[in-house]
Amino acid sequence: MENITTIPPQYHEALCLTAPHLDSLAICALSTEFNQWHQSIFVEEDMEYLVKAKACFVDLILTKLWVQHQLDEYQISLVAVGGYGRGELHPHSDVDILLLTQTKIEQVLEDKIGAFITQLWDVKLDIGHSVRDVKECLKQAVKDVTVATNLMEMRLISGNEALPEQLYPLLKEDVFWTSKKFFVAKRDEQKKRHQQYHGAAYTLEPNLKANPGGLRDIQTIAWVAKRHFDAGSLEELVEHNYLTRNELNELLECQDYLWRMRFALHYVAGRSENRLLFDYQADVAEMMGFGGEGKVTVERMMKRFFRIIGRVAELNKMLLQHFESEILDHKKSCKIIDIDKNFYVADGLVRVKSQRIFMSAVKIMELFLAIAQNNQIKGLHPDTLRLLRNARRRLISGLIDYAENRRIFIEIIKHPRGLGLPFTLMHRHSILAVYLPQWRAIVGQMQFDLFHAYSVDEHSYRLIKNLYRFSQAEHNHEFPLCSKIMQRIRKPEVLYLAGIFHDIAKGRGGDHAKLGAVDALDFCKVHNINDHDGRMVSWLVEQHLTMSVTAQRRDISDPEVISQFGDIVRDEAHLDYLYCLTVADMRATNENLWNSWKANLLEDLYFATKRAFRRGLEKPVDMRAKIRENQQEAMSLLLTNTTLNESEIETLWHEFKADYFLRYSPTQIDWHTKHIIAHDRSKPLVLISPVPYRGGTEVFVFTKEIANIFANTVSVLAHKKLSIHDAKIITSKTGYTLNTFVVLDQRSKPIDDQYRAKEIVHTLTNELNKTDLDGVNILPISKRFEQFNIPTKVSFVDTDTKRSTLLEIVATDRPCLLASFAQVFHNLKINIHSAKITTFGERAEDVFIVSNAENLALTEQEQTQLTDQLCDNIE
Repeated sequence: MENITTIPPQYHEALCLTAPHLDSLAICALSTEFNQWHQSIFVEEDMEYLVKAKACFVDLILTKLWVQHQLDEYQISLVAVGGYGRGELHPHSDVDILLLTQTKIEQVLEDKIGAFITQLWDVKLDIGHSVRDVKECLKQAVKDVTVATNLMEMRLISGNEALPEQLYPLLKEDVFWTSKKFFVAKRDEQKKRHQQYHGAAYTLEPNLKANPGGLRDIQTIAWVAKRHFDAGSLEELVEHNYLTRNELNELLECQDYLWRMRFALHYVAGRSENRLLFDYQADVAEMMGFGGEGKVTVERMMKRFFRIIGRVAELNKMLLQHFESEILDHKKSCKIIDIDKNFYVADGLVRVKSQRIFMSAVKIMELFLAIAQNNQIKGLHPDTLRLLRNARRRLISGLIDYAENRRIFIEIIKHPRGLGLPFTLMHRHSILAVYLPQWRAIVGQMQFDLFHAYSVDEHSYRLIKNLYRFSQAEHNHEFPLCSKIMQRIRKPEVLYLAGIFHDIAKGRGGDHAKLGAVDALDFCKVHNINDHDGRMVSWLVEQHLTMSVTAQRRDISDPEVISQFGDIVRDEAHLDYLYCLTVADMRATNENLWNSWKANLLEDLYFATKRAFRRGLEKPVDMRAKIRENQQEAMSLLLTNTTLNESEIETLWHEFKADYFLRYSPTQIDWHTKHIIAHDRSKPLVLISPVPYRGGTEVFVFTKEIANIFANTVSVLAHKKLSIHDAKIITSKTGYTLNTFVVLDQRSKPIDDQYRAKEIVHTLTNELNKTDLDGVNILPISKRFEQFNIPTKVSFVDTDTKRSTLLEIVATDRPCLLASFAQVFHNLKINIHSAKITTFGERAEDVFIVSNAENLALTEQEQTQLTDQLCDNIE
């Protein structure tokens, strides 16, 4: 056995071959003691020692059990492969071993091997094993690059030394895997792995091994070089001019941090776990020495992590490209295109004509302008990237300090292709961060919640790429309205700059929208952007949340809401810009949370505001005229498409209050009316809309008003795994409820299964048919949300009306939360008129319009009582 490192002598003594026989219980006790010691030295010891110490301890256990099972008496080798073969083990890592034989084994030996492996499982080692002869190893390795990679890192632990020595030279021969073939296989393997993460390194629950920029990317660099150079370590790659000394030090520094996180994660999780889930992040951050303050601590740790994986991803790309172009294809002729006196293109990659070119900071920006101006360029040559990295680190002052750079930056932003490849490369290779100090501050900045899927800089980058996508005609089918607007506006650069600055002040404290607006205005002045455009950029940054908040939390069918929103937006030009920015922002926050409901809400708000502008905001909608118009259109539909007569329709409509005809469209009134007239009122009427409404499904309930109807309805819908996004609650003059709920299924889609729709109608009808509905109990918070403590907050918003109160509740989301609110409203005899239900990850932000038993706005005393009971009920 190779002596990897030193560990406390008691483990050597207990596990040495001359020590007494050890059973599984004794070894488990020894392992527990070792793990306690191993964890206790985590802070003071470097990571290389820690991972090698674990491998050394496992070596001792395996060797001891190997001899105890008398396997040392046979011509067989116990070989470590994979990470264990490198002599690197984290607390709960898999222990991969190969039992290498000369030929097929006899039954007696097979039984001994079986007993040996069984005991390894008994002593709680996560063993991955295979039993093969030399010939079979080669056969499997030629077929599978993963097997080949594992064998390349094999290390003898115990047994016959001759067999590994016989196998290892065969693995170096080209008939096994040529350097080029192995490189292509590992590159494709990495590409496929990255695609599993949608190419996004900056997800907030990363996999420390498999994530782009994670440990596997470092290993890929080493594997490719090892196959070509037969290098035993990263250090040897400096001698082969594959790595510079600085790059080696950077890789080792990044590896150390990722190792430290993985080590802590294993101990916190108590098992082999590479996913840094929210459940573990606070404890891992504390173990790593970032402090114990919870959310702030986690954000500090993750900011460092995101910056580390960005560096690894850049080194990985540069070194693998370098390996391919300079080592594998060094004899290959390539197509050369001259650009200017500084740059040329070779096989689609931009190269420089002088190794000293980036001594001038202006040439850095000229490189990206050249990429915008030449569509033959597909990327940076690895030599160019290496020079760029070195120049980036030598900068004494910021790139923005040079007037020529400021001119070039704006030229890139204005160029039709500037926000394509050039902007991507500027972001990926930290040029944007060294150009704009405020951007550097948000690199790796995370928000510890379930709503924001990416770090702040990655989110902002994705927003800008969304805007750029709107400008490209080939993507018109994805967001037709955004594309139409984006392709007709004269100055798309205004939107791009707003995208850069919209979240740039996050993490500073205070209102990030207002702080960012100041930064944006200053930037525009420094870059000689005219006052009108500068004010537009600043306004967009300050108001970038206004449209999404209005659409999701206010009743946009209310003309007063449209009027208030229109007063903020001011004109159609501001509306166009804000709409595109809002869609791009919401899409870039968390793609899994974007749905047709949100898309339709924003579009409806856009068109409603546009109509208000064209009518003139100073001319408010005549409510009586609007009611008459809706009634006339609905009557026309009913008389045309049904056998109902005008008298029957008007008799029913006399039961409805005027508010009903204002809050529903003619199509909805038509749908309700024909079903209500044909319905037996002795039982509830439940309807499911046959076509989506604003991207969701309408559930309409018409029944005699009794206690807890709203609470029980939302409870049934919640148990059917439906999320409620909107609710209208109206009571007729004759004591019937006309309640509408807009719902989406678990896929954030409208209900498209007719069988499921019928089941919902059946369940809801049976529940509401009860003469005395029970109250609803709030369900426990989901385990996934336990890490997020959102204090319940109840606030009342001032409005002009004296007949209702606007109420906002913020709380941690959980099943039946809405039903529990409704129960409190019922107990206090508070009427609900409408509800807008919005969930941002673990955070529920619900807005209600309510009134007291006299149908008036709540008094201060009623507001206090309601606040107390809501908080008590939730907590």
